[in-house]
Amino acid sequence: MEIPTLRTDRLLLRPFRSDDFDTYAAMNADPEVMRYIEPVQDRVTAFRSFCAAIGHWTARGFGPWAVEERESGRLVGRAGVLRWEGWPGIEVGYSLLPSAWGKGYATEAARRALRYAHEVLGARGLISLIDAQNAPSIRVAERLGARWERDAVLKEHQVRVYVHPDP
Repeated sequence: MEIPTLRTDRLLLRPFRSDDFDTYAAMNADPEVMRYIEPVQDRVTAFRSFCAAIGHWTARGFGPWAVEERESGRLVGRAGVLRWEGWPGIEVGYSLLPSAWGKGYATEAARRALRYAHEVLGARGLISLIDAQNAPSIRVAERLGARWERDAVLKEHQVRVYVHPDP
């Protein structure tokens, strides 16, 4: 399957490349990045995660993109549309390097991923699964119009389910 490249004013959402792995692994090894996601990952675990992200496109027909700053060409994170096995719905998710925090990139990337999901996939009822303590991610979801619907347990972790409005 060919993974599309999407553009925003400041970002490219593009397929992951093999040369992205070192940055991806460093991001997943950062305790602050992973604080609300899952335990930090060593390189072996990060490689499995990297391959799963790429393979999600083949398994589901959609998945996460590498998020690149258009101006610098620097990889700053990942964002996309996910439906991991056991998930309660199709999720819009993202994770950024700390150097990219506070710039509005999460909102920009998630907004573009939502648009893709609605327009290309015809997906409805998209969700974001967010740790209740993750105030920045809650603000991103709310900026995008999502509203808290319920709490859920996912991989033995309590999360809040935010539902994004359909077009």
